Amino acid sequence: MRITVASGKGGAGKTSVAVSLALAAGEGSLLVDCDVEEPNAALLLGVTAKEAEKATIPVPQVKEEACTFCKECSKACRFHAIMILPHKAVVFEKMCHGCGVCSFVCPENAIVEVPREIGRIGKATARKGIRLLEGRLNVGEAMAPPLIRQVKSRIGQEELVILDAPPGVSCPFVETAKGSDFILFVVEPTPFGYHDFELSSRVVGELGSRWGVLVNKWVDGETGDVVERIESVCRKRGGIMLGSVPFSMAVAKGYSEGRPMIEVEPGLRPLFAEILKRIQGLSQDRRETK
Repeated sequence: MRITVASGKGGAGKTSVAVSLALAAGEGSLLVDCDVEEPNAALLLGVTAKEAEKATIPVPQVKEEACTFCKECSKACRFHAIMILPHKAVVFEKMCHGCGVCSFVCPENAIVEVPREIGRIGKATARKGIRLLEGRLNVGEAMAPPLIRQVKSRIGQEELVILDAPPGVSCPFVETAKGSDFILFVVEPTPFGYHDFELSSRVVGELGSRWGVLVNKWVDGETGDVVERIESVCRKRGGIMLGSVPFSMAVAKGYSEGRPMIEVEPGLRPLFAEILKRIQGLSQDRRETK
């Protein structure tokens, strides 16, 4: 089973929730940090992911002695990653998506593809037998999805996989969430948190996954109206309210020290265990009705 933990905005507590879910599940779970621009699940698990392998994408290299400068490759590239001058070909490597269309359309077979490193893929084993898989995008790289795809390709046949998605609802989130059985949105009960969640709820409908909400940093008597609006969106768009985590200065301090919320506040463990149980039950019911 694959569960993606997501949030419409940064700072909502998404990684803390993903790590706490993995700790509640215990041995046999795989935590996949797909927030490749700033992976920090390893910090909360107290481990360092070893850089097991380089991640690359194929980029074009033009053999100018064979090139007739016909511009077919440039016309075919949707990303403007290759430009043909009267007697020279220029490749903008960091704009290239590695799709290979330029070499496919070249009538002279003057384009070859060479690998370009975009990041690293690391692995580690944390306490309670939890395994960690993470991607780390090289500084200056503009595109996270190619690395996220490669990280996900290393997932095996684990019974439970928890994916920590990048914040927001752009391409990196979509690439992470594709193929998930369930998407859990961690929502901060503030006007900004609600606004970004409302956008997220529109996008998730296109992915075809079941989804639900965990309200984080809930404050009794202060955030009720925002929570009511979140619940209204869930009812309207088929989401499920899975609970709330009260705001805690101890949890905030623990996070700054690299300690997971479930260890700072052990009383939260039953909540995360129950969330896992409900998600697994909802996903099982959906498979049985198909």
